[in-house]
Amino acid sequence: MKRLACMIGGIALCSAAAWSGGALAASHREAPLIAQDPTADNTDFYMFRSWTNPGNVVFILNAIPLQDPGGGPNYYNFGDDVLYRINVDTNADGEEDLSYEIRFKTQLRGPLTSLELPLTAAALPPITALDGAGSEGLILRQSYTVTQVRGGTRIDLGTQPMYAVPSNVGPLTMPHYEALAAQGIYTLANGGKVFAGQRGESFYIDLGAAFDTLNLRRTPPILTPAEDADDAVNPFGNDQLSGFNISTIAIEVPIGSLTGNANAVIGAYASTARQKVRVFTQNMTHADHTGSDNVSAGPWVQVSRMANPLVNELIIGTDTKDRWNATDPRDEAQFVNFYLNSRLATAMNIRFGTDFPTTSRMDLVNALLKYPSQPQTGTCGRRDCAELLRLNLAVAPTPPAQQHRLGVLAGDNAGWPNGRRPNDDVTDIALRVVAGFLLNPAGTPRLGDGVNFNIGAEGGNLTANGIYTVFPYLPTPHDGRNRRHIDCGEPLANPCN
Repeated sequence: MKRLACMIGGIALCSAAAWSGGALAASHREAPLIAQDPTADNTDFYMFRSWTNPGNVVFILNAIPLQDPGGGPNYYNFGDDVLYRINVDTNADGEEDLSYEIRFKTQLRGPLTSLELPLTAAALPPITALDGAGSEGLILRQSYTVTQVRGGTRIDLGTQPMYAVPSNVGPLTMPHYEALAAQGIYTLANGGKVFAGQRGESFYIDLGAAFDTLNLRRTPPILTPAEDADDAVNPFGNDQLSGFNISTIAIEVPIGSLTGNANAVIGAYASTARQKVRVFTQNMTHADHTGSDNVSAGPWVQVSRMANPLVNELIIGTDTKDRWNATDPRDEAQFVNFYLNSRLATAMNIRFGTDFPTTSRMDLVNALLKYPSQPQTGTCGRRDCAELLRLNLAVAPTPPAQQHRLGVLAGDNAGWPNGRRPNDDVTDIALRVVAGFLLNPAGTPRLGDGVNFNIGAEGGNLTANGIYTVFPYLPTPHDGRNRRHIDCGEPLANPCN
């Protein structure tokens, strides 16, 4: 098997164009500055054809990482001062052709606003609605807008006032949380729909073990064929994101609203931006500044971006991570040496005594930075490399019960790197690609962190391995009163070792 059919660009295209790799966790706190700004921190970005509405494409932007459900009394809210964007390239030239801008506005409301708490009090009824009767206890409420930007044209896609679904405080405050969340699904003017609010974290990984210098719980961390085939058992790792929540913006739109070519290959990335602050000093009298300052908002500046999972953590060097976050994906050529020389492959060789290729990794450049239609030379000319998540719209979606965590590796051609679904096991896929799967598929071991599924997912509409089957495609968030992290040594989990 010299090459793997490239499902992003079509069966006949080369393997390397479909794959990516190079890190061990989604973008949770992945760069020094963004780690101090969780409201603007993109954690995961998903893009896939909807399996409930195959004529639609789903984009999901997740932010505010590692939310402990009991983290009150002030819970987790989107930033009024953050511009959340989903950016889409529809013609495979590496530059965005349209974007969806999501802006939030926070309101303190009701008779107890002086408390400044986003929850009900004993004197108020439980929260059963986002607006009107039943919403009286929702003291802190966020409304939002969705604006489509194409060229110089801006279109407000809202069809009614839209409110973010609040954090899942607990069963007394929010006795029917999933019914409350369903009220937060709104129709868009382009025939799509949107949801903004808290959901259960679907990304799964033995996080602490991975960042303890690849101290995974089997050395070397290789799965048996039987373990690799079972998506409902964690063979030796512990899902250290179990029991955590995330803040989600999910937008589902008709393919026809994106492109007139139903078989196109599109690219996309999520971004967040903040406005620069301009300070104008007036009435300056002497060197120690006894004058007055006027402060105004300047232009929007990108502070975080996310396309393929796993890039910024261990591909991009630490001293460059924040600059990478602020750079447009079409300007990725300046970072190409990070892709050609794999830090993760080097770390695995040191840790496990392996001999994975570390230099001249043109396979990673092609996989992460190029469309299949572009020259697969492994180098970047001017504007022919862009770090985007790519989706071949001609590939039919896979129903939830038939999805495999390893995507194309397991014959499920609708999974990452052909877009990305919430339950794709990007950790195991990335480990194998960095180990050289694109160069030698038959000789690459079944590497993995030993975590094969999202353990402890809650709510209805779930498959046996935690896939949430309906929009917004992430499970019910864990509630603050009864939250449980399934830790090592506990029932359902593997031993601590």
